[in-house]
Amino acid sequence: MTRRNWIPVTAVGLAAVLVAGGIAVAAVRPWSDPAPDAGGASTPTSTTAPDGTRSAAELRAAFLDRYEQDGRIVRTDQGDDTVSEGQAYGLLIAYASGDRERFGDIWKWTAKHMLTDDDLLAWRWTTDGGIADGQSASDADLDTARALVLAGSSWGNDTYTKAGKRMAAAVLEHETATTDLGRILLPGPWADSEPYRYDASYASPAAYRVLASATGDDRWKELEAGSRAVTKAVLEKSDLPSDWSQVHADGSVDPMPSTGNDARVLYGYDAMRMPLRYAEACTSADRSLAASIAPTLRRTTQLAAQLDLGGTAVTGDRSALAYVARAAAEQAAGSTGAAAKDVDRADRTAATTPTYYGDAWAALGATMLTSDVLGGCATSAGGAS
Repeated sequence: MTRRNWIPVTAVGLAAVLVAGGIAVAAVRPWSDPAPDAGGASTPTSTTAPDGTRSAAELRAAFLDRYEQDGRIVRTDQGDDTVSEGQAYGLLIAYASGDRERFGDIWKWTAKHMLTDDDLLAWRWTTDGGIADGQSASDADLDTARALVLAGSSWGNDTYTKAGKRMAAAVLEHETATTDLGRILLPGPWADSEPYRYDASYASPAAYRVLASATGDDRWKELEAGSRAVTKAVLEKSDLPSDWSQVHADGSVDPMPSTGNDARVLYGYDAMRMPLRYAEACTSADRSLAASIAPTLRRTTQLAAQLDLGGTAVTGDRSALAYVARAAAEQAAGSTGAAAKDVDRADRTAATTPTYYGDAWAALGATMLTSDVLGGCATSAGGAS
């Protein structure tokens, strides 16, 4: 459920940014009746007890068992389509689980059905027509390149390594721009005009380091520094990061609504990934960005799936991502007990009313915060600097 939700005026018909409607489908109300999926059927509830806490390994296995079908990650609660982000999540989860067979199946399907001539991934695929949107999404490309080079290195598979390096080079070539604050990650090639669209939750300091090590390209270091500077500028504007912002060439930043149809500027399904991306980072400067939002998020125990930038709920829906995001912020702030409680809350939310997106981030979040298997440093005391 990658949200290409900002619609630039000059990109009429760009379906890669038309997912605002899908967001509502993915929201969940835990401990209540299952929500209908895009086809009107009920989303099945889990047999896991609401008070049972699963390990990161169990969460990963549950995600793959529920959503992976012959190498395709199926958004079963959103019309059974597939997005590049889902394939990337599947690769990261399979790699973290040491599941070489599933990793191979997922990459084989992805390369056959979604890999484009420019070594990036088409955003959306459907069963009734194949590629429904050929535009790429940089978060999916970045996560996929990361998974490929990690798998190639760990498993001695040169095919994965080469594919990951090609995609990494394409990200730098087509999905970055230089501003006065440094090099930043664009959401996709469609956003290559100034002012640039920016989603702080796409940036991944850990992925940048993995790819810098694999490729020896110093532009990854530039991207790490530039992303930190722009994300810091985003957070200087409000208590919480916005789902979307715009960045001017001079480095000035403005929070922006997600879509042209919704004037609200929110901390929601996009922005909630930001503390997870930065909590697993290997520098204290990056982790401090994740920690900075903890005071706002801890004002209430029960979190909504969307908040305004001051931390007030704007919906009654719940998402596992909201809790694992706060867990990341708390862990980055040194509050490990609070973080553990929120990981439990995320698990209960995912277990009672499973959704593709919530389940993916329950698994990825627990993995990122408890292990360095994906190349991050969340479990290190202080980490690198």
